[in-house]
Amino acid sequence: MAVKKGGALTPLEVMDDAAVIPVIVLDDVAQAVPLARALVEGGIRMLEVTLRTPAALRCIEAIAEQVPGAVAGAGTVRSEEDARAAAAAGARFAVSPGYTPLIGAACRQAGLPLLPGVSTGSEILLAQQDGWNELKFFPAVPAGGTAMLKAFAGPFPDVRFCPTGGVTAANAREFLGLPNVVCVGGSWLTPADAVKAGDWGRITKLAREAVALR
Repeated sequence: MAVKKGGALTPLEVMDDAAVIPVIVLDDVAQAVPLARALVEGGIRMLEVTLRTPAALRCIEAIAEQVPGAVAGAGTVRSEEDARAAAAAGARFAVSPGYTPLIGAACRQAGLPLLPGVSTGSEILLAQQDGWNELKFFPAVPAGGTAMLKAFAGPFPDVRFCPTGGVTAANAREFLGLPNVVCVGGSWLTPADAVKAGDWGRITKLAREAVALR
């Protein structure tokens, strides 16, 4: 799928671009641009940079400004302030570990498509009440894995998921084989040792393998 050069994306466009959205944790801004370029070279363009470190927003800003082929997004969005700060840094989508209407409203106001985190039927209903039908199933493996997603398919046939949390190269195909799963999220594309060593070739190889999962 072609990535829009500018303007708002839909949550489904974020999910449908590749089989895997990498979950990225960066402590050093200097690593952001070469890491993003390595992933884009491997065919992965939707990049979820988690707001778990003091450097995260600056990393998003660097990727947005210096890697034209990448679509920088913000993960671990936990508040209205996170959503606004992510948008100001240049993020083009947001991912949250859970969901509140305040987060949803802040993302809409900031023009960020959101993948809200859910793990129960009540959480899915809450997200759907606010118009979100493309959701992050988190934490996927501890919350029931593929069995839970199969169970959700009955009462929620209009919902599409991105399972994240315990998803690996070894089990990704099992998740991706479900009709209500569009993509998965995972940290295995950006191993900490490879990032620390600047082994960008390894990361490009992992990205290509991830693209081939679909």
